[in-house]
Amino acid sequence: MKAIRRFGVLVALFGLVSLPALAELKPGAEAPLFDAQATLGGKVFDFDLKAALAKGPVVLYFYPAAFTKGCTLEAHDFAEHIDEYQKLGATLIGVSGDGIEKLNEFSVSECRSKFAVASDADHHISKAYDAVLTRGDETYSDRTSYVIAPDGKIVYSYRALDYSQHVVNTLAALHKLVGK
Repeated sequence: MKAIRRFGVLVALFGLVSLPALAELKPGAEAPLFDAQATLGGKVFDFDLKAALAKGPVVLYFYPAAFTKGCTLEAHDFAEHIDEYQKLGATLIGVSGDGIEKLNEFSVSECRSKFAVASDADHHISKAYDAVLTRGDETYSDRTSYVIAPDGKIVYSYRALDYSQHVVNTLAALHKLVGK
């Protein structure tokens, strides 16, 4: 009886805890095309992945929420390395479930007007990229980074809630992709 009660408690606990999906899209997969309302330096525009890929590789990173500690530090890190991304011919775009008004402010203050961030309020983009994080009744974009080659194929993916290796890893993948 005691064992059954413990099992019931465990089931109840696991029922209350939502875990993130454990599988992002893998290298070799076709990157789902999307367009979204984005902002750069507080100026709203339509971001189109297909058009960005016509110019070169794209680094697409998902983050849970603007102005949270890890997401702010990650945005600062990407902003500090934007020259390296540009030298490698890459477009950098961040995506979260935040509304465009909030992202307007985030793009200026935390992204330092160096790269665009896009709104995915209904999470259709993060779902297409298997980058969804659920906490209770709330849905967020999971911290996942992709490097997408100009042919639309994913060449690198990385998922970790710890923001600290996303820039280093995506830059290494870009260097490998472009041979520099």
